[in-house]
Amino acid sequence: MDINHISPPPAIPYNPTKRLSKATSVLIPLTQEEIVRFRNYRGEGVARLTGKRKRAPSDEPEPIEKRPQKRHAGDVGVVVEHYNSRPDVGVVQRLESPIIGLKNFNNWVKSVLITRFGHPAFQRSQVSGPLSGSGRPRMGRGKVLDMGCGKGGDMTKWSKAHVRELIGADIAAISIDQARGRWNSLSQPRFDATFAAVDCYTQPLSKAFPPARLAQPFDVVSMQFCMHYAFETIQKARCMLDNVSKHLRSGGVFIGTIPNADWLLERLDNVPLNSEDLSFGNSVYKITFDNRERPLFGHKYWFFLQDAVENVPEYVVQWDNFVQMAADYGLFPVYKEEFHHVFEEHQDHPDFKPLLVRMKVVDDEGASAMDEDQWEAANIYIAFAFEKR
Repeated sequence: MDINHISPPPAIPYNPTKRLSKATSVLIPLTQEEIVRFRNYRGEGVARLTGKRKRAPSDEPEPIEKRPQKRHAGDVGVVVEHYNSRPDVGVVQRLESPIIGLKNFNNWVKSVLITRFGHPAFQRSQVSGPLSGSGRPRMGRGKVLDMGCGKGGDMTKWSKAHVRELIGADIAAISIDQARGRWNSLSQPRFDATFAAVDCYTQPLSKAFPPARLAQPFDVVSMQFCMHYAFETIQKARCMLDNVSKHLRSGGVFIGTIPNADWLLERLDNVPLNSEDLSFGNSVYKITFDNRERPLFGHKYWFFLQDAVENVPEYVVQWDNFVQMAADYGLFPVYKEEFHHVFEEHQDHPDFKPLLVRMKVVDDEGASAMDEDQWEAANIYIAFAFEKR
């Protein structure tokens, strides 16, 4: 048999038994009338979607609980997950913290910064008016941006400063919800406040807050124990500084607390050269560097602090580089001190000495509530203040 000359089998006609349309309707072009009719056809699904009444635009940002929570990747995701997962403990439970002396001392340093540099800026503020809920002629003055406000730990400090308005921003949405709840629980009268979850290191403030809230510039911008996260990249650091400066009035102040790069790198140098484990610390804290390289941005280490920080990635902020960048945004340093120098400078001040006792940093006899390991951990940080010119 010659396989090259086999006749093909007869064609089998296409004739499905369960067809939906008649065979004669297949591949017949639509008429012009049909094209118009199908173009304007509105099925049941379209009618449901387009028939919903649109919500009128609002100046207020959409409530966090009604927005899908943004997922963050990489180091940012680790940091956000850490702070979102930490419970907002009450006053009684907080007193049981094994590092309560250190926490009280850190709060005392922040109070010194707010009083020494924030209060004069508030006194010169153009933002004033009766405090919310006040039936008395007591006036609040000043507007503050708490960037990286977390769960609102400084809320009482702003209340005691008699500020008129607060904008609270943080990347951790659950923390923002807790900050809003803490503001709602303040005793009357309290300042006006608006909170939003936003990454201030990659997005402008205008992304999260309505124009009316940003129209009047801030007198004080505060970044407490959070600015170093921006130094992962130069782009993030510049976005952060732009958010600080863009809405800060001339003569306003930028205050904050950051890890001391000189202190960190000195201890890294003390790790033996043949050691693969680039770690140091004590019973309260531990710091582990990835390597010995020293880039201006992205110089990462892992930080653990007992009952506070569960081994999250942080970044070295080299002071001279920070000052040079800040100058590009009209921000110039007026204060920089290590925490133990802040203590030495203000421990006998007529205002701050009694505050040490009230905040339980020391007892009535002057004895410290911190042990040696806590004191060492406190000195990881420096306090700073910049002025907008």
